[in-house]
Amino acid sequence: MSKCNFMEMQNMRKGLVSVGLMLACCAIQAQTGYNIGTWGTSPIAARAGDAGKTDVTLREIVHVSASANQQVAIILSNEFGTDPLTIGEVSVAHRTTADGVDTPTAVLFGGNPSVVIPPGARVTSDQVKFEAPPLSDVVVSLFVPAQKMTTLTQHNYPDSINYIAPGNQVDAKTLTNPRETANWRYLRGVEVNTTIGNSIICLGDSITDGAKSTKDANRRWPDLLAARLQANKATADLGVLNEGIGGNRVLSDGGGPSAIARLDRDVFTNQHARYLVIMEGVNDIGHAYNPKSLYVAVTADDLIAAYHLMIVRAHEQGMKVYGATLTPYVGAGYSAPPGEKVRAALNDWIRTTKELDGVIDFDKAVRDPAKPMQYLPAYDSGDHLHPNDAGMKAMADSIDLKLFQK
Repeated sequence: MSKCNFMEMQNMRKGLVSVGLMLACCAIQAQTGYNIGTWGTSPIAARAGDAGKTDVTLREIVHVSASANQQVAIILSNEFGTDPLTIGEVSVAHRTTADGVDTPTAVLFGGNPSVVIPPGARVTSDQVKFEAPPLSDVVVSLFVPAQKMTTLTQHNYPDSINYIAPGNQVDAKTLTNPRETANWRYLRGVEVNTTIGNSIICLGDSITDGAKSTKDANRRWPDLLAARLQANKATADLGVLNEGIGGNRVLSDGGGPSAIARLDRDVFTNQHARYLVIMEGVNDIGHAYNPKSLYVAVTADDLIAAYHLMIVRAHEQGMKVYGATLTPYVGAGYSAPPGEKVRAALNDWIRTTKELDGVIDFDKAVRDPAKPMQYLPAYDSGDHLHPNDAGMKAMADSIDLKLFQK
């Protein structure tokens, strides 16, 4: 048999196996329900540097929102990678100490402990029996053997400490010789199995991502919203996915792909996502009118047109869309009076348009009544752009939970 024919046969076998696995997964779903996101993040491209030169274990901690039928699935991503990514072994566990866990549970992919993720792709694991209580810390450990790496797929600056350790330690209750890392690498999401739930997607920039909130305390406004939803019987079946990226913009790339460009990747691929909250635009405005370094001009009409596109596309997916007003930014490093006029115009449109299914007025929740273009000092992290923990809480507390009741 020629090499070409052999490869064709191998590809055919792989295709048949994939179809079989897909049918098996469908059968599982038919028997047990469906998956919703309980935690998620939006990755971007990063240079590999020394990554891939040695075998390592990544121990990544996530704070889940909703719980369900004691079945979870893990989503891994190589979406920005330019080389195939081999993951040698994966486990999931409950956090006990900083990098410590209880007994790890193996996570499989088509019945196998390892998986190869092609460049530009993501993979969802088999369902594994594992209880993930709402608002708890779940630990996903990945063994990544040495391999060629050019570009990484990761979420930077998650305000959560994760760990890298040498060799394969996915089954270790505590890591040997770990070092801290400030990203979620390859980990895309955690899903739970349910028969009644849905999820909320929070699309935003660093304010949604949680910048300036207390590290490892889960005080981002989406986390605090999740806690409120869990305490309310009518909304306790909802998961909250934080798809914020620091520096993200609506109209152009920077801090990852633009909000418009990442709708398909970061919003619509989430199973059974029913609600979309959009809070984006301050970086477009800030960079466009920064007196120290002017970018391409951005008008309120430009941002409104982009919002219109996002709303239409989300409605086509059957989602309800809520607009969140942009919080104050006067005094921030890139603030300027012309930019403030654009922010005010966009907020006025969000508050009055009939295109949205509802409004979340974050601006009103955190601004200083005496100086409405600025944060109330008690809510200001100090940079006049990002809220502190108290400001995050004020934002989360301002959301009417009836928006998410069926």
